[in-house]
Amino acid sequence: MNYIGIDLGTSAVKLLLVDGEGKILNAVSREYPLSFPHPGWSEQAPADWWDAVTQGLAPLLDGHDAAQIAGIGVGGQMHGLVALDENDNVLRPAILWNDGRTADETDWLNQNIGREKLSELTANIAFAGFTAPKLLWMKKHEPELFDRIAKIMLPKDYIVYQLTGVHACDYSDASGMLLLDVAHRRWSREMLDVCGVSEAQMPRLFESYEVVGAVKPEIARSLGLPEGVKVVAGAGDNAAAAVGTGTVGDGACNISLGTSGTIFISSERFGVDPNNALHSFAHADGTYHLMGCMLSAASCNKWFCDDILKSRDYAQEQREITDERLGNNRVFFLPYLMGERSPINDTDARAMFIGMSMDSTRTDMVQSVLEGVAFAIRDSFEVAKSLGVRIERSKLCGGGAKSPLWRRIMANVLNLPLDIPQTEEGPGYGAAMLAMVGCGAYGSVKACADALVRTTETVQPEPALVERYERAYRKFQKTYPAVKELFRELQKGGTDHE
Repeated sequence: MNYIGIDLGTSAVKLLLVDGEGKILNAVSREYPLSFPHPGWSEQAPADWWDAVTQGLAPLLDGHDAAQIAGIGVGGQMHGLVALDENDNVLRPAILWNDGRTADETDWLNQNIGREKLSELTANIAFAGFTAPKLLWMKKHEPELFDRIAKIMLPKDYIVYQLTGVHACDYSDASGMLLLDVAHRRWSREMLDVCGVSEAQMPRLFESYEVVGAVKPEIARSLGLPEGVKVVAGAGDNAAAAVGTGTVGDGACNISLGTSGTIFISSERFGVDPNNALHSFAHADGTYHLMGCMLSAASCNKWFCDDILKSRDYAQEQREITDERLGNNRVFFLPYLMGERSPINDTDARAMFIGMSMDSTRTDMVQSVLEGVAFAIRDSFEVAKSLGVRIERSKLCGGGAKSPLWRRIMANVLNLPLDIPQTEEGPGYGAAMLAMVGCGAYGSVKACADALVRTTETVQPEPALVERYERAYRKFQKTYPAVKELFRELQKGGTDHE
């Protein structure tokens, strides 16, 4: 039998057709627009997601026997607020994970409810990207629409709903809403009360690999699918990517260099970072994980090359970054294009170059972007180390991981061997694996990962480079504290929408 994995990303959806042995039979991508109605805001129309999925399925199945499709899994961008009315119509564009409008609501939650109480209720403190602050923002600024909310969903759950008619959410994705009691795997009634919503407005909770329903007959006919295709709950993109890279089991680690950047540490035991610099979430395999998330990772390189240098030849831009340059760059880059989450939790932070002089070059700046992202990922690693977490190696996936140079920089900045998975399809592949488990092809997520996930290359740290990057990282660490207050003043000056 075959399985479909859907990766609902920020800029595009990617659909994979995977057989029961884990072989990718076909892959199709469809892009959709991203809207920035005000500086720091980020929205999308859920209808565009569904249109992209439906338009991609026909070419995905072209040349393959649709009757062999057994199940569908969806991985997707986390935290986004999708609000439906009593007729299941979308009330407003979805407010996305990288939207920064909720600074006031985030501060109110952390200060008035209190970080300690939030952590007790949800295992996390409030971050601007989370769903609960978005609900409070909507309640304050769009009260008429807020009063019409009948169902609250996350982005990938909207696709699951369109396929099955079921309002469902999995524990991994729900963990990032600040509405879930992660330790007890249930909605937090206290947090629902704080946000002015009820449990009836929330979707039903499932494990990521559990079947929520079958594709509706009329949808199956329109999409060319057989009746009875099972749909599992799926997972947030980071948990789905972790499954796709085999990051399951106690102490396993994955780094994703996608639009955002994440460090994902799997754990069989529930635990909370006492400083809340790392998130404590449920994992798609039924256990838990710690996660650090930076809002702009590979997107930093895309922004600098596409929008500033007007070049899409990323390999060419990196060609002159030779061995002697690595660890010796005098130009540093803070990668906070959309503010930052882990570990600084600062919506006012912005990107900046520092250290430039008359002899600084285009190559220096490209290099500083790659290094700045690696340094910011290491910031979260440092927090994990301070908690006594031992990380001996990590997987590396995401669009940025396709760059051999960036892989090498990451291995030496982190001083870790980095395993490159054979299949670099991240959330979509993990979603297909979850569908396999839900359909009974494998007895557990771990069994599926052990059977299907292979490593093609391991990038080893180089002692001389590790030493140079250690010195460079210590300089990078001093940059944000030095300009933190300036960022606040710049935002108060009205450069962003208030």
